[in-house]
Amino acid sequence: MNSSAGVAESNQSQEHNETQHEYFMKQALVMGEKALETGETPVGCVLVYKGEVIARGMNDTNKSMNGTRHAEFLAIEEALQKYPRVILRETDLYVTVEPCIMCASALRQYQIRAVYFGCGNERFGGTGSVLSLHSDPGIDQPYPVYGGLFHKEAIMLLRRFYIQENENAPNPRPKRNRELNTSFDDDS
Repeated sequence: MNSSAGVAESNQSQEHNETQHEYFMKQALVMGEKALETGETPVGCVLVYKGEVIARGMNDTNKSMNGTRHAEFLAIEEALQKYPRVILRETDLYVTVEPCIMCASALRQYQIRAVYFGCGNERFGGTGSVLSLHSDPGIDQPYPVYGGLFHKEAIMLLRRFYIQENENAPNPRPKRNRELNTSFDDDS
């Protein structure tokens, strides 16, 4: 094989990977939309094993009144009903928002292969925004994270949620005069 053919194949492979990442992140965004429609914080995810979605999750903390029912936990629960735990070592997570500290820790313990996310989680992020549980030295295998996939779409899901009234909040704040901010200062 000559070098130009190798470069062409490499470029095609990279384009194929980018297309796959886009496809799977769009699937996570669909789950985030479903969460939003049901009054949940719009975080959605998919678990991908050998190029196939094997499980889906969306937040269910409001409906279940259980703060641990995050999208990642629900997807892992679904996957483990069908597959042995060991496959998570070869499974990628696509999630709309950076996993929180709790989820990042669980993903490390389950030895997830990689995490791809839309936007950071500046308050509770466990893969770089607040803590770096995915890469801190420890007993469990670290995992790589890749952020910024459909960044604006992930942020807009959250903005659409936080502009509406949340009757499940302990001290709901009136939001009648709020308007949806659709601009991005950093143009990223």
